[in-house]
Amino acid sequence: MSDQVFDKNSKKNVIQFAFLLSIICSLLITGAASGLKELQQENIKLDKKINILKAANLITGKQKPPKDVIVNLYKDHIQEVIVDNSGKTIDKETPESMHLYFYQTHNMINGYILPINSKGLWGKIRGYLAFENDGQTVSGFSVFSHSETPGLGGEIENAWFRKNFKGKKILNSQNNFVSVGIAKGKVKNLPTNLQDHYVDGISGATLTGQYLSEGIKTTLAKYEPVSISFRQKNLKAMDIHQNKE
Repeated sequence: MSDQVFDKNSKKNVIQFAFLLSIICSLLITGAASGLKELQQENIKLDKKINILKAANLITGKQKPPKDVIVNLYKDHIQEVIVDNSGKTIDKETPESMHLYFYQTHNMINGYILPINSKGLWGKIRGYLAFENDGQTVSGFSVFSHSETPGLGGEIENAWFRKNFKGKKILNSQNNFVSVGIAKGKVKNLPTNLQDHYVDGISGATLTGQYLSEGIKTTLAKYEPVSISFRQKNLKAMDIHQNKE
């Protein structure tokens, strides 16, 4: 009888210990997750700043600058604004408003940056496309996040692909909007009149290029009023002292 009582108590103690241990582990995991969440959010904000600065060619090379350098570059040269569907800056968001980033030196706008949110083969492709202040010439491109296959569609984030956007035009020779897209192969194989509007494709990643081309065109069409304002030189200077996160 005593042995049976001992066995029952032992099992009870084991169960209690396991239950207590699971509670402690749950509390530790919850605490760690809560503590890391803030850090993760800060890192996401910092990565966005880095990619906006890359699109504006304010960060070049493979080395990631120190955090304070990134923060100061962004504060000194980038201004996030909200625009309505006519391309005018507004104070508050509306259902049809859009985010836009000006980049400048000495309070003169050098160009502007649009957020790209495109469908990809395996998920969303998010990045930034920068323009010179003529409202039609691409000055840079960066990818913030994607789910494309490494070595194939994943090449969209690499420098060789991104730098091909520089100098491309979104207007044709008749000054009509045509966007900029990813070719199926090399640009040099396209007709001469199309070469200014395409970048080299990625071998084995035709669908990624197709989806990204469509996403870029949709975004550029939406922001076309902004581009028109730059072409008409309606946006020349700005107050950059207040930056939004």
